[in-house]
Amino acid sequence: MRKILVVDDEQNIRRMLVRVLSSEGFIVKEAINGLETLKKLEEENYSLILLDLRMPGLNGIETLRKIKEYDLNLPIIMMSAYGSITEAVEAMKLGAIDYLIKPFDIEELKIIVERAIRQYELKVENIYYREEEEKRFNFEEIIGKSNSIKRVLEMIENVSSTPATVLITGESGTGKELIARAIHKNSLRKDGPFVVVNCAAFSLNLLESELFGHEKGAFTGAISRRIGRFEMAHGGTIFLDEIGEMDLSIQTKLLRVLQEKEFERVGSSKSIKVDARILTATNKDLKREVEERRFREDLFYRINVFNIDVPPLRERKEDIPLLVEHFINKYNKILNKRVKKVSAKAMDFLLDYNYPGNIRELENIIERSIIMVKDEIIDENYFNFIEPERKFEKKGTLKDVEKELIIKYLIQNKGNRTKTAEILGISRRSLLDKIKKYQINL
Repeated sequence: MRKILVVDDEQNIRRMLVRVLSSEGFIVKEAINGLETLKKLEEENYSLILLDLRMPGLNGIETLRKIKEYDLNLPIIMMSAYGSITEAVEAMKLGAIDYLIKPFDIEELKIIVERAIRQYELKVENIYYREEEEKRFNFEEIIGKSNSIKRVLEMIENVSSTPATVLITGESGTGKELIARAIHKNSLRKDGPFVVVNCAAFSLNLLESELFGHEKGAFTGAISRRIGRFEMAHGGTIFLDEIGEMDLSIQTKLLRVLQEKEFERVGSSKSIKVDARILTATNKDLKREVEERRFREDLFYRINVFNIDVPPLRERKEDIPLLVEHFINKYNKILNKRVKKVSAKAMDFLLDYNYPGNIRELENIIERSIIMVKDEIIDENYFNFIEPERKFEKKGTLKDVEKELIIKYLIQNKGNRTKTAEILGISRRSLLDKIKKYQINL
């Protein structure tokens, strides 16, 4: 929703700009002075402000300073009937992105406005890690021909066109985010934003600010207003990965968004309406989390309207040859290699392995092998680095295997929890829980 605020004390100028910019598809609002501008900024968000330099009361330069306190990134184009170089330089130093002299060249105005808004949108997308969302998604991105993957694809197809909230479950590394992207890109919201939040990547206070945004001064370090991920997802989809790691206090606020479609920024009492489809994912057993009072029961039923359980790789081994071919093609391009295939013995090795890290681990194995290989065929010798894991995989329970893997990688990484969690494909918090559970002392 591209919204522009035109600020000028001359009614004729405002009306002309409203007419011209509305014809280009923008939503255009008006303000007659600096104080009204600041009030409107409190009420709603804008993609661009056209700001007159000389106005009674709070002039353009003073208003510019105030606006930048709210949002450092918001693009502002200054306007003036007086071509003062000194004022133009001052405005640019304060953060204005352009300076227009009245009367305007209409075509030039349109170009400058479109360019300014697009640059702002790109900047916001970069902040929220959405650069890849310009890429077209199709079901071919989900590799496999097994019955279990066919069932997943069928479920994606059935639920995508509905507004239903979806809970995607499965072990780490199984491709849950890929499933979420497929749902979004095949939904009625496919032209809207797809915003990803890893709930395990932020502390309690930071996650609240990340999701809902904050006002200037809401906490130490909040030097300007920040728009949260939910606002960014308006008209599109928000994907809350590792929702099982979310603190109970944040769960309460999320429940309100699901029930009432509104929230408040941190440090504000003003409710903000939002229209965003919510997709969630977890590698935890949320029913058990509910029983142990770590996850709200009412929230669980709200997010679990439709459940897609993604199978682990060890249960869909017939997909391994296709995945290997896909990763070879991918890393040939990235690493500028010409690997053709893996040998028959190497494929047997890969089919025999149980992949505690799932598809993510298989991808890492192929990438490492392509880096190391000297010719066009990868043989089983390039997989020696995972041999120790094969020796104990067929012994004991799954818990025994998991414990031994954690110990192995903790030793390998000299006790570094963060690196060990990355290798295992789990969050640091999950790793710490498992270390406590298995009473590992390293």
